Amino acid sequence: MVNDDDINLILENFKNNLEKSIDYLKGEFQVIRAGRANPHILDKVYADYYGTMTPINQMANITVAEARLITVSVWDINQLKNVSKAISSADLGVNVSDDGKIIRLAFPVLTEERRKEIAKNIKQILEATKVTMRNHRRDCLDNFKSMKKDNIISEDDMTFYENKVQKILDDYTETADKLYASKEKEVLEV
Repeated sequence: MVNDDDINLILENFKNNLEKSIDYLKGEFQVIRAGRANPHILDKVYADYYGTMTPINQMANITVAEARLITVSVWDINQLKNVSKAISSADLGVNVSDDGKIIRLAFPVLTEERRKEIAKNIKQILEATKVTMRNHRRDCLDNFKSMKKDNIISEDDMTFYENKVQKILDDYTETADKLYASKEKEVLEV
């Protein structure tokens, strides 16, 4: 006997995992520099704050001052050097300077070669995300296969659920491809 709640739970779990994969992809694409100032480039940079590694966005105001300039105003002025050092050592490809009050991050103009390298990197991130999504599909189908093996669902049901799972995956893959196309256009834009 097929329990609709079990089926729905498997499919919802699958969709949630795919949604997490898309969120991961968006997050990775946000921190990739495309030649313009983007405050999200500092999302993964941590500085030593009295012995605790703390995200910079929890220690300072981060603002886009100009198209190619970000300013970081540290709330605790005693931490300015730590934050500046953390940003410099993060190797973000930006020029870091501080005047004792504010840290400035100047984004150099990207060369054509660098743009192509970044585009290649975002393609790799997309492919890794798609592999993860296909792994989620495999896990979901394994649940249905075990239900079939236990005679909970029929062969026809199995075929139906395989097609349904594939359709869900195709929709999320299309979303991932659109995110990639948008980011690639942004990176290659001069």
